[in-house]
Amino acid sequence: MHSSPPAQAPPVREPLHAPVAHVIRGAVIEGVHYGSVVVLGADGHVGLRLGDIEAAFFPRSALKPLQAVAMVRAGLPLDGGLLSLAAASHSGEERHLAGTRRILELAGLTEDDLRNVPDLPYDPAVRDAWVREGRMPSRLAQNCSGKHAAMLHTCRLNGWSLEDYLDPAHPLQQVIAGTVEDLTGQRVAHVTVDGCGAPLFAVSLHGLARAAARLTTAAPGSPEARVAGAMREHAEMASGSGRDVAALMRAVPGLLAKDGFEGVQTAALPDGRAVAVKIADGANRARIPVAAAALARAGVDPALLAGFAGETLLGGGEPVGRVRPVRALAPAQLTARA
Repeated sequence: MHSSPPAQAPPVREPLHAPVAHVIRGAVIEGVHYGSVVVLGADGHVGLRLGDIEAAFFPRSALKPLQAVAMVRAGLPLDGGLLSLAAASHSGEERHLAGTRRILELAGLTEDDLRNVPDLPYDPAVRDAWVREGRMPSRLAQNCSGKHAAMLHTCRLNGWSLEDYLDPAHPLQQVIAGTVEDLTGQRVAHVTVDGCGAPLFAVSLHGLARAAARLTTAAPGSPEARVAGAMREHAEMASGSGRDVAALMRAVPGLLAKDGFEGVQTAALPDGRAVAVKIADGANRARIPVAAAALARAGVDPALLAGFAGETLLGGGEPVGRVRPVRALAPAQLTARA
């Protein structure tokens, strides 16, 4: 657990975002993505900040590893692929559905006990196949079902009520809120409802990066280390085949990475170096190239990140430009401490 009480909650204000990526077409800046970026050194110092890293914001699914840690602290016995699935924004592949069913079976429950919203699979190809087969939206297919199944399993183990497990006042959600505050080192600024129906906690981008570093530097066998290890070893269970976040973890040895809707990305290395990104307009095309550039600023070999440089723009079917991080994120500008 954290050695000192959490600091005060981050301020709720309009974020003072800055340019983080340019949309380049024909050598002209056609568009600008604003956002915020923080890079932490191994000792926790801020090596780079762009935009507003201290304002309260919603991490969306980038909070799932912290939620999984809370459940392991509360006795959730999962490991390996099933624990990775508990922290997942999965693609809805059959392995994800089968894993979620298995978690429910271990708790003596079924899909009917889930309280997340029914949806089609997240991955476009999987979703298209699902529709062609005439399958309807389901709670199992929704990308947060692994987390919800793990929440139910945790409740069953602790004798907590099942029907209201998504209520912010429920013992499970109180444990999760406390873990979020412990790992981020700050009080939660606001609580709302995430897309899946679970409580969502507002923290700062800086706090989210600290939490990612807490997971990767934790003592072996601790809940934090168990979650981090499961996600790294089973990256496709935490996301899906062909997903960029899984590819990023495979490309950089020891990296723990988690994405979130509305342009959120975190990544942390075993020595505690960590980055967190928020794209202001939620654009997915800017998320990974900005995160990759931030990792290069943190000292990751740029050659390992070459496949994450940014989406190519087409004109007449031919490449004419790219989504490119701003110059402030260039590795050549690393400070002596980074």
